[in-house]
Amino acid sequence: MNLERSILVAFIGNYLINNVVAAIVALIPASTSDSILTPQYIAYVILAAVFSAAFALWALKKTARSNAMRAGIIFGAIAFAVSIVTAFVTGVTGVLAQTGSISQMFSIIPNFGPFLMSWSTIVLLGYWVIPGALVGWYLQRGAASSHSEA
Repeated sequence: MNLERSILVAFIGNYLINNVVAAIVALIPASTSDSILTPQYIAYVILAAVFSAAFALWALKKTARSNAMRAGIIFGAIAFAVSIVTAFVTGVTGVLAQTGSISQMFSIIPNFGPFLMSWSTIVLLGYWVIPGALVGWYLQRGAASSHSEA
């Protein structure tokens, strides 16, 4: 598995999920519920998982089929890490661009800890790793059946 390819595919996947999927989900009427399980949130997670499965398939297309599931899990973990790093860099540089103050930028860094300890981080991990593992399993299963037929 090519690490650089995985990082680039994960980066574009993260970008498209955060923009395209969010735009599609914005078409769903907002819920007045205080619960996290709103129709918008559920639709976002489902569409994000579909998109991440497509990106996992793209990233794994040149991977050996015999270890595709392992490669899918690794891709999901890399994509999760890329998403977290992107969120951090975006947050820090956004504050710097808005305020022009380096001290203001450093003052928001402690707020990143609670962001990481939220349910949304676990959901983020899930919608990258689970589809990656499933795509890898599917590709690996195809390799096992082709070996048994030969």
